[in-house]
Amino acid sequence: MYTIHFNFEQAGLSPVVLEQVEPGQSLLEVALTNNIELHHNCGGVCACSTCHLYINKGENFLEEISDKEEDFIDRAVNPRLNSRLGCQCVLVEGAGTLEVTIPDQTQFLGE
Repeated sequence: MYTIHFNFEQAGLSPVVLEQVEPGQSLLEVALTNNIELHHNCGGVCACSTCHLYINKGENFLEEISDKEEDFIDRAVNPRLNSRLGCQCVLVEGAGTLEVTIPDQTQFLGE
């Protein structure tokens, strides 16, 4: 089981801590299941960069980044060295703590 700390760059949003998160889920799935807004224009199939987020701690608890994911991260708004796509960040078997920051979701067109 995992504990995940979600932080937000968007003004007015308080951090959220989720406990007892099951492995095998993506961070996108975890966020959506817990009413945390994380855009996913392609439906979570690694065909866009809208579910972009930052992994501050616990990257070793996630599946390895693929070449395809790296290509899409290059297209994300404000990518960093710790950038990942939420749809591709699947929690591996095990337990631990992750810290994630979600970029300001109002930066996307249509908001």
